[in-house]
Amino acid sequence: MPKERGQKVVARNRKAHHDYTIEDTYECGLVLMGTEVKSLRMGRASLVDGYAFIDGGEAWLDAVYIPEYTEGTWNNHAPRRKRKLLLHKEQILKISHRVKEGGYTLVPLSIYFSDGRAKVELAVAKGKREYDKRQALRERQDKREADRAMSSRKHLGD
Repeated sequence: MPKERGQKVVARNRKAHHDYTIEDTYECGLVLMGTEVKSLRMGRASLVDGYAFIDGGEAWLDAVYIPEYTEGTWNNHAPRRKRKLLLHKEQILKISHRVKEGGYTLVPLSIYFSDGRAKVELAVAKGKREYDKRQALRERQDKREADRAMSSRKHLGD
């Protein structure tokens, strides 16, 4: 069987950019069981309630939903179990200091396969207040309207 190349995105956390201000991102490996890998290869996962935390010098991913593999037997995995993240020790220390500072949390942005290996894009993020969300939405709408106006002027000039 030929080795996979490139990236294949399995799941994205679309609400993360709306709910959080993303400070840093890290690419983490993921310790999985065989049936979890097969379920991910079928493109099934949800990051909606997922979060990560540091415990005892190790990074963990929790509440990420990877459904049971349909062809699995009695040794199928639990859909919402804690999964270990693979990071360098220096990265774990840096992240844990940021989180202990206060106001920061670890949010999974996406799960994907990179050259055949399951990876998680993990973000150090700060929660947005409600008025920040409204302001970001207003800025996006204003930019979209300005782009439309510029585009329509360009088409009229042709």
